[in-house]
Amino acid sequence: MKIKALVMAGVMTLMGAVGVIAVSGGAWATITCPTGSLHANKEKPSLAECNLPNKEEGDPELIDTVITIINVIVGFVAVIAVIAIVIGGIYYVISVGDSSKTTKGKNAILYGIVGLVISLLAFAIVNFVLTAVFGPKG
Repeated sequence: MKIKALVMAGVMTLMGAVGVIAVSGGAWATITCPTGSLHANKEKPSLAECNLPNKEEGDPELIDTVITIINVIVGFVAVIAVIAIVIGGIYYVISVGDSSKTTKGKNAILYGIVGLVISLLAFAIVNFVLTAVFGPKG
């Protein structure tokens, strides 16, 4: 039974490798792009590249766009955290000795600080990892 399972696993692996090579067109094959694609009647390594536009000078890299989106999201979260701290401070000041309002204010301040710390750490970690992986251009 064990040999049968190993043979089946080997066959499935081989079929998967053949499928990947067939879909990718192989490293040695070129495809003539069909009519109607961006690069009609030109040779490309795969069919998927027939509709990819040519990279022009000054076009942003995908990683630069991803870094910008992540930084905007983290900045937005940081602004929300600061607003939560301010609102918590207002609740705390106007509580006038009411313990439930005082607790509500303290919790809002605490959660705002935690959110701010997490957003700053996320910003630092994301930028560190992306710079380490893709280089300092981002």
